[in-house]
Amino acid sequence: MVNPTVARLTVRGLLGRRRGVLLLVVPVVLLAISLIARGSGQDRHDLAATILGQLALGTLVPILGLVVGTGAIATEIDDGSIVYLLAKPLPRWQIITTKLAVAVATTWAFAALPTLLAGLIIYGTQDGLAVGYAVGALASGAVYSAVFLLLGVVTRHAVVAGLGYALIWESLVGNYVEGARTLSIQQWGLSVARAVAGEGVISADVALGTAVPLLVLVALGATVLASVKLAGFTLVAED
Repeated sequence: MVNPTVARLTVRGLLGRRRGVLLLVVPVVLLAISLIARGSGQDRHDLAATILGQLALGTLVPILGLVVGTGAIATEIDDGSIVYLLAKPLPRWQIITTKLAVAVATTWAFAALPTLLAGLIIYGTQDGLAVGYAVGALASGAVYSAVFLLLGVVTRHAVVAGLGYALIWESLVGNYVEGARTLSIQQWGLSVARAVAGEGVISADVALGTAVPLLVLVALGATVLASVKLAGFTLVAED
């Protein structure tokens, strides 16, 4: 499922100087905001719901998922270096699954882990709130990585398309149009977070029985489609 050479090259590309700095800045900002919020006199639960639900799951996770998911392959396609990788005797699906594994691990490290730390800073270990949001970030982060990796394969405007989805569909339409929330990765993550945390601690608009199958279906579907598209890219390159 994972090729060590492809994984090593992907990690090197993702954690390069510019992208590595960006990956560090976003979680540092989240933790700084959490420390400031902890010192305020506002209700801790409301602060946690706002910072972890809206800022972390609603902004941090999709943005990092976009940076990592597209960066895992889109750059190689844009500069043509992907041709050298495709020339190797590797199944195309293995290239995708390897890059996805690296993307998911990176998103978890720079998004889910900071979400857990931010929750502990603001709310401590009470009611499993911090763990709930962290698990929700794990679930949604994996799906974001798969979807944005797919965008990196199918379009040269993956970042623009990903921002359009994250900002327009999830942040705008998903927050104000009730029916659209069923098709929101953020809401699926919140549903998982609600199931993990104590009863009534986290609110979500999508039932767990709907969220989990959609999380699995979208992640698998994006991975399969990316593999198919990459195989097609190989044929075009050879022609």
